[in-house]
Amino acid sequence: MSTTTESIRQSFLRSALREGRDFLVSMKLTLVLLGFSMVLVFAATLDQVNLGIWAVQEKYFRSFVVYTQVGSLVLPVFPGGYAVGGLLFLNLIAAHLYRFAFTLRKAGLQLVHFGLIVLLVGELLSGLWQRDAHLRLTEGETKSYAQSFRDHELVLIDTTDAAFDDVIAIPEAVLASKRSIQHPKLPFRIQPKSYFPNASLIARTASTAAAGAEKIANGVGERLTVVPRAYTHRPDEQNEPAAIVELTGAEGSLGTWLVSTEIPMAQEFQHEGRTWRLTLRTHRTYLPVSLTLLKFSHDRYAGTDIPKNFSSRLRLVTPDGHEDREVLIYMNNPLRYAGRTFYQAGFQNDDRTTILQVVRNPSWTLPYIACTLMTLGLLLQFGLHLLGFIGKRRAAAGTPAVPAGARATPVTGPATP
Repeated sequence: MSTTTESIRQSFLRSALREGRDFLVSMKLTLVLLGFSMVLVFAATLDQVNLGIWAVQEKYFRSFVVYTQVGSLVLPVFPGGYAVGGLLFLNLIAAHLYRFAFTLRKAGLQLVHFGLIVLLVGELLSGLWQRDAHLRLTEGETKSYAQSFRDHELVLIDTTDAAFDDVIAIPEAVLASKRSIQHPKLPFRIQPKSYFPNASLIARTASTAAAGAEKIANGVGERLTVVPRAYTHRPDEQNEPAAIVELTGAEGSLGTWLVSTEIPMAQEFQHEGRTWRLTLRTHRTYLPVSLTLLKFSHDRYAGTDIPKNFSSRLRLVTPDGHEDREVLIYMNNPLRYAGRTFYQAGFQNDDRTTILQVVRNPSWTLPYIACTLMTLGLLLQFGLHLLGFIGKRRAAAGTPAVPAGARATPVTGPATP
């Protein structure tokens, strides 16, 4: 009885593995996944009007499932980019290993498939590793950091030492969780009491106080009230987050502060003989160099206001002084330095302020490698077919034609003169 059961179990397992293999190598699966990709691109293009480029990427392409909100419910409606791309990757690998035997005649197809695999891997790594920021410089200004487009951070700065600022940054996501924060470098605990992803600040009045606005005891927040606003995904609009935080030391509460990106200056307070500053700002990424804008140029075609070229001439200096040189960044000619790429992105302030996009993407070469492999594969495949076709034509041209209705007679002896 046990032998029969074991035989049935093994037969079922072999059948399941065979069905799984046939599913992964199926051309139908390939076509379905390509169709899903087209639907994703079409839906994301339409939804970009409402969400903006960043939110669309996260919702449709950098997710396993696309969700939509119906009333108070959030429902899954379609597979996301990670699911479609992952299955397509497995489909290509399985078909490559199972269906195709390596021969010189099929070398081009093998190369094309390998290029597609590299392209899919490159997109996955870009989604996981790529970080974008912007660097805004006015002529004569020097900076050694770039700022995020949409992420923020709560910052506490110990300014007691006149020669050095000790900066402690708390990510916005931690602040939004409202969990108590105890950093090893801080002699007090941070307790977020309220968090607003997007809000404006108005002057506190008797009416706002009567409406139940939370009382803030310290800093400029004593005179302000937070008014929540709808979170925006539009690329031409900016969210202005705000939070109310309480600082608690060993002897009890140090006070309650309002922090917001709409408050430009850091708020200062004293604790245990040290001077601290508190602020909420866009997330900063510190660079291994400092850049000074020497001149920004906005060239136009003669006699028109049509832009011809944007360029930024900068001075690049490393902290150790080993490099001190001028660089020129203009359209389609970025600066690549220390794993980062600096693109000319825009300008402001009557052509006196440049905006550089700073991109860190360790996998940036993979799409170029993939396109090169696929191009070489196509050239090789078409070239081999072309050579074969030419060879057949030449062979056909060298064979004498036999008249219609005639029958060739084999020669059995030497020809007589």
